[in-house]
Amino acid sequence: MNNVALGNHILVEFMKCDPHIMNDVATIERNMVEAAEKAGATVINSTFHHFSPYGVSGVVVIQESHLAIHTWPEYGYAAVDLFTCGEMDAWISFDYLKDCFKSNSYSAIEMKRGSVNLLTRNDFDVRSMREQAAGWRNPEFYTRNVWFTDKDEDQALSLRFTGEVFYDVQSPFQRVRILESTKYGKMLTLDDMVMTTINDEFHYHEMISHPAIFTHGNAKNILVIGGGDGGTIREVLRHKEVEKVTMVEIDGEVIKACKEHLPQIAASFDNPKLDLKVDDGIAFVKNAAPKSYDVIIVDGSDPVGPAEGLFSVAFYQNCYNALKDGGILITQGESPKFNQKAFAELNHTLQGIFGKDNAPISLFYVPTYPTGMWSFQYGLKGSENPVAVEKEEEIESFVNAQGLRYYNSAIHKASFATPNFVKNLVK
Repeated sequence: MNNVALGNHILVEFMKCDPHIMNDVATIERNMVEAAEKAGATVINSTFHHFSPYGVSGVVVIQESHLAIHTWPEYGYAAVDLFTCGEMDAWISFDYLKDCFKSNSYSAIEMKRGSVNLLTRNDFDVRSMREQAAGWRNPEFYTRNVWFTDKDEDQALSLRFTGEVFYDVQSPFQRVRILESTKYGKMLTLDDMVMTTINDEFHYHEMISHPAIFTHGNAKNILVIGGGDGGTIREVLRHKEVEKVTMVEIDGEVIKACKEHLPQIAASFDNPKLDLKVDDGIAFVKNAAPKSYDVIIVDGSDPVGPAEGLFSVAFYQNCYNALKDGGILITQGESPKFNQKAFAELNHTLQGIFGKDNAPISLFYVPTYPTGMWSFQYGLKGSENPVAVEKEEEIESFVNAQGLRYYNSAIHKASFATPNFVKNLVK
């Protein structure tokens, strides 16, 4: 019987793999490309997606066909297809990937695809295609199409990135990485969630700082909890009347990563007005002297991992105690579209501590956050109300002098206008 076939297909199951590798899209993309090249293939394109919190899918298109993968990191498992035609030996790719993935158990099935004795060759004119192809030149590099995806059970945000990893450290608290997206530049991710990017960070950092400081009117002593990327203190320290900023960040690796790779954001760590403490912000506030700060800014991540305690009643009661009379608390408040439960519970907590009419919500927009719509939530320990601030000329003068790119006097007021669905969420 004639066993000549158009292609050879190896279906592989890699088990007992390193789960960290199975969840690292950049490493897997690099391993798959190298596996193809070691077998003598010509790589045309690679397309890979990371799904938060678990899983990577991708394909390497080669001149000889393709290599494809999907991983389940929680099981240490990868399903891999190695489909080749011509003289390429796909078992070389198999052996290489087995070692890369640190697989201690595996299975493989080899299949012939397109048995020639079952097929009839068609005659058709290919001259025009050949004439067109003659003018093409195969570049000396392949196209990379690697995607980082931040998702929950129902929705997702995907960013194409270069596949390069500039910083990757598992700290005692979280995995800290600096990646580079093609649209938004270098970005900080914590436990595979996008925290900030070079090209849209000013949306967040200008809005977490300037509305509260202009509302207060005379903020001298400011406490920042979190904010390890440095963007918040950069904005706060634009205000000349500020005399001291105490910043308490639990994870020194975040500060280190951003100082090395995001210097545009981490621009003010050497400011003499800054008192930087690498410590637990929750414990710091608990032990703070009563009525110490004019403004407290809570620049935390989502309510998971080391930031989970930043959403507790006890924490915000301690913030209230640490504020001077007339002081202002502002905190990262989640999205009313992406995390309705945390958003509403946080506002109810602030209403319970500061008073029903002293917990306004400011909405703003960050393209790289899931749904785009995000919030800062306030606690007002006095009569100053950010909605009623009448400082248009002062604010515009500051905006122009500092070259701000998001915040202005109109945005200041407009951000506190909430849609009806948000009002209903916090009733």
